[in-house]
Amino acid sequence: MPIISQSDYKAPWIFNNPHLNTMYPPLFRQIKDVQYCRERISTPDHDFMDLDFSKINSSKLVIAVHGLESSSHEKYVKGIITTFNEQGWDGVAINLRGCSGETNNLARSYHSGVSEDLETIIEYIIKHKNYRQIALIGFSLGGNLVLKYLGERKHNLPSELQSAAVLSVPCCLKSCSLRLAEQSNYVYMQVFLNKLKQKMKIKAQKFPEINCEKLKDLKNFYDFDNFYTAPFHGFKDAEDYWQKCSSKSFVSDIKLPTLLINALDDPFLDEECFPFVAAKQSKYLYLETPKQGGHLGFMSFNKNYWPENKIFNFIQGQ
Repeated sequence: MPIISQSDYKAPWIFNNPHLNTMYPPLFRQIKDVQYCRERISTPDHDFMDLDFSKINSSKLVIAVHGLESSSHEKYVKGIITTFNEQGWDGVAINLRGCSGETNNLARSYHSGVSEDLETIIEYIIKHKNYRQIALIGFSLGGNLVLKYLGERKHNLPSELQSAAVLSVPCCLKSCSLRLAEQSNYVYMQVFLNKLKQKMKIKAQKFPEINCEKLKDLKNFYDFDNFYTAPFHGFKDAEDYWQKCSSKSFVSDIKLPTLLINALDDPFLDEECFPFVAAKQSKYLYLETPKQGGHLGFMSFNKNYWPENKIFNFIQGQ
């Protein structure tokens, strides 16, 4: 029953508000820059993804998977890479298709369930690098992607991959999409939509089948996933995409030690994103639910934030 019932995260009193805890770190956190070395890899469908390595000549590697419309330069990504570098690990921050600052080659892009791309990355690293131990870490959308990948492959994972951790994961894509459509989350929804719409306008210059005239009518993720995600990635509609790609359908099959941290006050998540039953029945899925933290927030006045230390200690303990 690997449920961590007593979480030791406590937000500084001024950050008790989950929205403040969510918004402050990406805007104001001070973190030293990470010196990345970029490698571009090809996908089986003749597209590309960019991997940003931070190497200290270690035999151990942590792979970080960013969230929606983020990249290797997000502060929470640099925070986890820095933490592991300081503890003697190499790091690689992946950029999902179209997220590295350059439009990808195809009309399709990335989404919450594109686990075949994660598999391509891991296979590339194992084939071309010499790491004895690999840990996999995902944030928000990237966390859903990691959980889905692990559950799909069960025991059929490379031996080098020994543990995983995920943070602020929308385990149920439908409920998360509906939650973000609520008036209280209007600001978040508009930030995401503005980024996605801008990306669609750029892609449409190369792929006119993306009808930009309809962008003005998109008000939420249901609209966007029906407009783009589903038709360009082989799903019937938004509901089909959400159902097939939600990690809550895969967590019971995970056979690798995995830590899932979702704050109970996360404004993006509802009760369906907290897989208590699956964790109680699992020997591998460790679920920790701090009362505070917001979404990818977990504000701290320390150099390393609480999730970074918690995740490193979990990975190291495996």
